[in-house]
Amino acid sequence: MAIAGYFVGQYAQGTLSSLGRQHVGLAPDYATQPWPVQAAFYFHIVFAGLALALGPWQFSRRLRVRRAAVHRGIGRVYLVGVGVGAVAAFVMSFFSTVGLLGFFGFGTLAVLWGWTAWRAYRAIRERDVRSHQAWMIRNFALTYAAVTLRLWYGVLILVQIPFVHGVDPIDTIMPHAYAPLPFLCWLPNLVVAEWMIRRRSLPALHLMASPSPGEG
Repeated sequence: MAIAGYFVGQYAQGTLSSLGRQHVGLAPDYATQPWPVQAAFYFHIVFAGLALALGPWQFSRRLRVRRAAVHRGIGRVYLVGVGVGAVAAFVMSFFSTVGLLGFFGFGTLAVLWGWTAWRAYRAIRERDVRSHQAWMIRNFALTYAAVTLRLWYGVLILVQIPFVHGVDPIDTIMPHAYAPLPFLCWLPNLVVAEWMIRRRSLPALHLMASPSPGEG
């Protein structure tokens, strides 16, 4: 919740150009981009922040049982947030400061984020509650990349400090810390999510098809 508030709040303090000059977050990277990319940036900030704030409430058993209509209403808004946020994130991935690594890492995250939301929606429309729960766990694990990105960023900065020296070591530390984040911010999340799904005996993903009863 703190990251969701900070995620949106820091970009509500001025225009993208002024925030870019102040080196606020990602503002310097997108302040000089064409207006459609800047629009995608703001769409992503607002709708991804909304999804990050609403997502945890969907895992409340009390809310699901006692306030099913509220659960469904929050879920619809959450899925809209993910859908818009994912499309905007995919557009932004073309302009990542870490080049192809950012495009493939953040771009894949955006595609999987939207796809898992669609699978969760389709499952509940088919009244397959258990599959819906599994896909929502995977989806929120990807939503949570906004949090784990910042956690990993701090860790990767700290571990470099004893080994980097010079007049301004930050200029060396920051790019190296950010470079692996396009993949590191979400791949471990999916591993944990799949472990949670299997622990709850929900429908899990399989790398290979299960053998038919007549085989082996």
